[in-house]
Amino acid sequence: MVRDRTPEALDPWITACRASGISELKTFADGLQREEGIIRAALELPFSNGVTEGHVNRLKMVKRTAYGRASFELLRRRVLAAA
Repeated sequence: MVRDRTPEALDPWITACRASGISELKTFADGLQREEGIIRAALELPFSNGVTEGHVNRLKMVKRTAYGRASFELLRRRVLAAA
């Protein structure tokens, strides 16, 4: 469903989760139902924030390596050098 970008497959999938009899799947399906608009938009629209998430992940890694051992100025230099 996600790879094929088929939002019409969402409702039958949620129905199958609810009918499964597994309480965890029912709870998961309820959560998906509450966020249905967001999920449909993610399946229908071609936009992605993957590049942004990659940069955020890289910056967090640089920050973690200097945590507690470096000043803000050194952190700033490392972030700018990594860019």
